Amino acid sequence: MSKPWFSPKRYGYGAGLPCSWEGWALLAGLLAAIPLTRMAVDALAPAAFAPTIWLAAVTGLIVVFAVIARARTDGGWRWRNGNN
Repeated sequence: MSKPWFSPKRYGYGAGLPCSWEGWALLAGLLAAIPLTRMAVDALAPAAFAPTIWLAAVTGLIVVFAVIARARTDGGWRWRNGNN
């Protein structure tokens, strides 16, 4: 990996805060996409199915975000207890 986008968490599993502009851009993109997805679903989907479609779309966005974050985290995702 060339340059990590996210720093590892000191305690627990997963990534911490972004440590590069690419990580911040990815996080900002996710946070912007969530309300935009809601507006698009409300405009295009039948009202009865809109919440379910929106939830599925947001779940997909979060999964894509997590896959990219995991691939771009310094040291990968593993359990950390503060000693390593």
